[in-house]
Amino acid sequence: MTRLAQTLDLTDVQQEILSTVKRFVDKEIIPRAQELEHSDTYPQEIVDGMKEMGLFGLMIPEEFGGLGESLLTYVLVVEEIARGWMSVSGVINTHFIVAYMLVQHGTQEQKERFLPRMATGEVRGAFSMSEPGLGSDVAAIRTKAKRDANGDYVIDGQKMWLTNGGSSTLVAALVKTDEGAEKAHQNLTAFLVEKPAGFGEVKPGLTIPGKIDKMGYKGVDTTELVFDGYHASADDVLGGVPGKGFAQMMDGVEVGRVNVAARACGISIRAFELAVEYAQQRETFGKPIAQHQAIAFQLAEMATKVEASHMMMVNAARLKDSGQRNDVEAGMAKLLASEYCAEVTTQSFRIHGGYGYSKEYEIERLMREAPFLLIGEGTSEIQKTIISRGLLKEYASKR
Repeated sequence: MTRLAQTLDLTDVQQEILSTVKRFVDKEIIPRAQELEHSDTYPQEIVDGMKEMGLFGLMIPEEFGGLGESLLTYVLVVEEIARGWMSVSGVINTHFIVAYMLVQHGTQEQKERFLPRMATGEVRGAFSMSEPGLGSDVAAIRTKAKRDANGDYVIDGQKMWLTNGGSSTLVAALVKTDEGAEKAHQNLTAFLVEKPAGFGEVKPGLTIPGKIDKMGYKGVDTTELVFDGYHASADDVLGGVPGKGFAQMMDGVEVGRVNVAARACGISIRAFELAVEYAQQRETFGKPIAQHQAIAFQLAEMATKVEASHMMMVNAARLKDSGQRNDVEAGMAKLLASEYCAEVTTQSFRIHGGYGYSKEYEIERLMREAPFLLIGEGTSEIQKTIISRGLLKEYASKR
């Protein structure tokens, strides 16, 4: 066991889960990641292996067939998977967010309908808030659901940046409804859209265009979602009550930000592992470059950033598990971990020298993956906004 990124006070069950996942990552993911990533191939065999381990039901309660584990256990698993290949962690991230939202906000009928199948991976979740030109301005959503004569809904509009948009079979989509509220975010409703996997018009009025070609984050499919007269029943509203979608989605995003922090930690750990190994093998001026102070100091900085990121991620997860609000802490963890991840991968790239620019070396892939974490689940600037608002509320002047 390495010194960095260790977590104190884990249960025997947690340690066994993490040991199993680490063996899977070392044996099944790392040796295949380069080939699959460069060919932009969906990692079906790896996904099947995660299903067999029960990872799709990791946080789903035992009564619905899941393992009933904590957010802490989940993010530690994500950190380990991202160490192998970030795209694989992306396969389960949106699934986890949708399952979490169902557990926290779904009706009993919705839980019984979806969670057992989500626990096995039979139903795979995707999460949809953003739209073209929308960014983080969620309250400005234009996709709209109008009630018909039967009290059901007809949805029209275009959603953007769906991770697992094609491979998923259940999408939690945030759309605008007319609830008569003055505040825009109180007119937003989350719909549970069940669909077959695939591309094109997968259901009447519901189209998943082809994959968006990305600089990194290969293998996992990222798509748009187009509603054109799609009919949804009132039973498809998450929690059964319209107008609650914004709060439900923000709850999901809050834990999603801890997840992104975990992915950043995983990439940082791998970038450090590659750098420290290469620095002890590569020689210049008669000795390994790790013995040159310029390189040794970089390794020290990288390791410190890895450790700090991991500790903040663990703190944010444990706070959420305790039932407390963690918006500030999740924002801090996501901000620090993603920014440090970009720095650590760049330092590792520099240590590799010219070889780091070659597609034969793993660090080239990490250099393309790290930037995604600076924008996923809200940019660093959005995190700073969340953090500062929370702090100013907590430390409001008494004068």
